[in-house]
Amino acid sequence: MELYLDLVSQPCRSVFLFAKVAGIPFEFKPVDLAAGHHFSEEFGKISILRKVPVMKDGSFILTESVAILKYMAQKYSSSVADNWYPAGLQQRACVNEYLAWQHTNLRLHGSKVFLLRSLFPIIMGSEAPKEKMDAALEDLKQSLNQLEEKFLQNRSFIVGDKISLADLVAIVEIMQPVGSGLDVFEGRPKLIAWRERVKKALGEKLFDEAHAAIMNASSLPQKMMQDKSKLEMLKPRQAEQILQKATSPIFNLLSMALVYHPEESFLIRRSDMIIWR
Repeated sequence: MELYLDLVSQPCRSVFLFAKVAGIPFEFKPVDLAAGHHFSEEFGKISILRKVPVMKDGSFILTESVAILKYMAQKYSSSVADNWYPAGLQQRACVNEYLAWQHTNLRLHGSKVFLLRSLFPIIMGSEAPKEKMDAALEDLKQSLNQLEEKFLQNRSFIVGDKISLADLVAIVEIMQPVGSGLDVFEGRPKLIAWRERVKKALGEKLFDEAHAAIMNASSLPQKMMQDKSKLEMLKPRQAEQILQKATSPIFNLLSMALVYHPEESFLIRRSDMIIWR
């Protein structure tokens, strides 16, 4: 099994962590999104979507992190502990419920904060406007509240007393804005305690290994500035117009590579990162 990953990406981290902690054998295939490796001819032969993560199991190729996580859990069900993706109908439904919810909630809002705090200044050459940043932070706050009140409640983990794929996907998304220097755990003792249980279940060394790149997100400007011609592609003509689009209902932040489409005046996803329409 080959896994094509960039650990700056939250979905890639979830796939990497699960394969590692579950003892699933795989070959790590690094894809540097900031360097544009996903646009290479070689990667295009693996996935025409040009997104990560990608799993290649023999001749079978699968994209989308949630699909990959479920595939691995079910393929190796004889050796993977049941708590990761429970066989019980209701427990599995609860895992699936969280995985469905998070796409347009914690994932969307945590990624938006990361974008505005870490990437917007690189692309636009200035800080994001305060009102846009404040709105993004409020959305993230509401998602974190829902995580605590709806999904975690008073349990040790999202689905009972043991870690599951739901917890794994949740923690990698929360760590994305943390990588921008924002302490999202401040004033949230329940969430802090849950984070520590998740880290212990995964192993702190493995957790830190997976998050080393995002916790060093300050290196992104230098990497992106190495090729200024690529950086120019990211600059829209109307920054305010882009910001307005960023708060529209169909804004979907899914990765880190942006391309400006001059004819249409919008940013469009070119990897696993973002749609601005």
